[in-house]
Amino acid sequence: MTDRIQALASRVAAGEPLSDGDVDALAASADILTLGMLADDTRRRAHGADTTYVRVYDVDLASVAGGLAIPPSAREVRVRGLWTAEPGTMEALRAVVAAAGQAPVSAFSLADLEQAAEAGESTLAEILQAVRHAGVALVAEAPIDRLANAEASLEAVRAAGLGLARLTVDRHGDRASRVALVKRAAELQHALGWLRSFAPLPRQWDSAMPTTGYDDVRLVALARLVADNIPSIQVDWALYGPKLAQVALTVGADDVDGVSASDEAPDGRRRAPIEEIRRNIEAAGLAAVERDGAYGRIGA
Repeated sequence: MTDRIQALASRVAAGEPLSDGDVDALAASADILTLGMLADDTRRRAHGADTTYVRVYDVDLASVAGGLAIPPSAREVRVRGLWTAEPGTMEALRAVVAAAGQAPVSAFSLADLEQAAEAGESTLAEILQAVRHAGVALVAEAPIDRLANAEASLEAVRAAGLGLARLTVDRHGDRASRVALVKRAAELQHALGWLRSFAPLPRQWDSAMPTTGYDDVRLVALARLVADNIPSIQVDWALYGPKLAQVALTVGADDVDGVSASDEAPDGRRRAPIEEIRRNIEAAGLAAVERDGAYGRIGA
């Protein structure tokens, strides 16, 4: 461990804030083990061993007319698709909410809603209010690298009575841009104060600038250290797979998104999604806690 990283480790352990220079030094360090241990310590101070996960059922907005069969084990129903001003959009949303029962419904990307407002006759506030009126509880995601006016748009979500399922990143560039996005997430939380979860790994990959598992683990650890004002750092089980998700939980992540809501187990009960996620969390030395889409603990 270099003297600089050792000094930073002492400051992180003491809960002292990191400067931009400190963050850049951590991001450039090849000492991934120390970085991961620092992030894990920070995570455990906030959450102990508790690791939350949510079982999500995805609904394609365009297919709602064909009927819905939502598994009773779904703890969040997530609507995929684009919002339009057509009456059929609101009808489809109401149908999803009715079929979801007690499971919170999340819908749309805030960046897509921004673009719809820019291109249409309705303001973002009006669109969000209509979505809330249909019974939707949360905007599904807010990709900070695509939002035209992040603070104002996120505040509009709050003003409409909606929650936000998670702050996300759509695509990554080079290392400097990845670090800048993590810093941006922390800045947004400082300005707003109500963000619940940040998923720092990208939703889409750039074939011209691919990342490695090493890069992904480093980024999760940095997110925990830099955006320590955001309660949860999240990794997507469906998108990144159980192996990376498990490693991410040992370097700062404390929440797993995108676990299948299906209880089917054609290969035996031990291979059922619910058993697999619990087993992976416990194998990392952590305690598995199920939650719903609004971050309410199941059975708590």
